[in-house]
Amino acid sequence: MGIFNLFGSNTSVSVIEEYLEKNAIVIDVRTVEEFEDGHVQGSKNIPLNQIGAHIEELRKLGKPVVACCRSGARSGSAATILKQHGIDAINGGPWGNVANCIK
Repeated sequence: MGIFNLFGSNTSVSVIEEYLEKNAIVIDVRTVEEFEDGHVQGSKNIPLNQIGAHIEELRKLGKPVVACCRSGARSGSAATILKQHGIDAINGGPWGNVANCIK
């Protein structure tokens, strides 16, 4: 079992890259303070406890979503919530992992 599996992200780098190539939106679900300490370039910060309030906004964009956080646990929850609302979303795991996939 890999480290990402421990925290709820078993999304491979190739799947993250595939989503990014489809012009996915990267949503960082950490707190504002965590986001300000470092984040994926071009990502949008929507803390996990606020994700529900942004469902319609994200749905209207019509793009897939790569959710990320510090370890993959919160982004896993966010991806599940988004999928339950019909949004194509994956758990990208730690934000640094997603940042390394950007070309």
